[in-house]
Amino acid sequence: MKMSLYFFTLLVCAIGLSSSCESKKETVKPEPGNIDTLLMKHPDSLPILIRHGQFYFDKRNFEKASESATKAFRLDSNNVEVRMLYALVLNNSPTRTIADVLRSQRHYDFIIKKEPRNTAALIGIASTYSMLREFDKSFQYINEALRIDKKYRDAYILKGTNYREMNNMPLAKSSYETATQQDPSFYEAYIALGDMYLSENNPIAIQYYTTATQIVPDDVGVLYKLAFAYQTLNRFDEAAQTYRDMFQKDETFAMSLFQQGYMKHINLNEIDSAMIFYKQALVIEPRFVEAWHNLGLCYESKGDKAQALQSYSRALKLNPNFEKSRLAAEALR
Repeated sequence: MKMSLYFFTLLVCAIGLSSSCESKKETVKPEPGNIDTLLMKHPDSLPILIRHGQFYFDKRNFEKASESATKAFRLDSNNVEVRMLYALVLNNSPTRTIADVLRSQRHYDFIIKKEPRNTAALIGIASTYSMLREFDKSFQYINEALRIDKKYRDAYILKGTNYREMNNMPLAKSSYETATQQDPSFYEAYIALGDMYLSENNPIAIQYYTTATQIVPDDVGVLYKLAFAYQTLNRFDEAAQTYRDMFQKDETFAMSLFQQGYMKHINLNEIDSAMIFYKQALVIEPRFVEAWHNLGLCYESKGDKAQALQSYSRALKLNPNFEKSRLAAEALR
């Protein structure tokens, strides 16, 4: 049974590995630019395997991270850093199963028995209980970490995640706010706050997304959050400008064009302009089902039945289960 991803991606960036257990016998200090080369030269180096695994874990390349973590574990299963990396990868992989989470839990338990004050391990095991929806147990370990370090950012992040899963939004917001106080540069917490406020149509969401974009100005995913918030709150000029800013940073981000088309189409009824944006999005991403469908809607509104049917047909060819295009095509026929 596979577990679905929810908001634990916040935790992925929060928990790292300390260097306290690194072997003193090895002096090679790999850097991101040459980490693969170093591993080829030193395939059995625990410090390099750990850093290699952490490097690819941070990049969300779980396959490579898992390879390094697994090999390191085979070389020295008693090494705390190795166990931390192995548990981290097991617990956060998008393809993780319940069995993986339970294995991760056992590794964290091993570490805690050796190092009872290891706050990263305490939050790690707390996150496994969160994924199993055993929130009381999760809070037990979170509070233990906070007794050791009352300013530990990761504890407040997981607290907020738990409360959000439990649909206790006031406490979730409070926990994420506390996390930003401990680490003002942790932009994921601002995104979490923005998401929650936007779900309530509260304009304060804009402030949180804006802060996140200031921390990571070149991250188009974060810019998209801000642009979509403007759009949701009917601030169309600001949304359009932010989408344009996104496209300047990444001309392969077809969604920025699609959303501009959507605003022209649905919100402003500027059909010809909308069609231009949809077509531009399809040049970048020809398999963009929603863009084909919306282009069909535009043709239909202009009375061009043949082109509308052709657009719906393209959408259905890409996704035969796309109900909106199926119903629209049937209505036209």
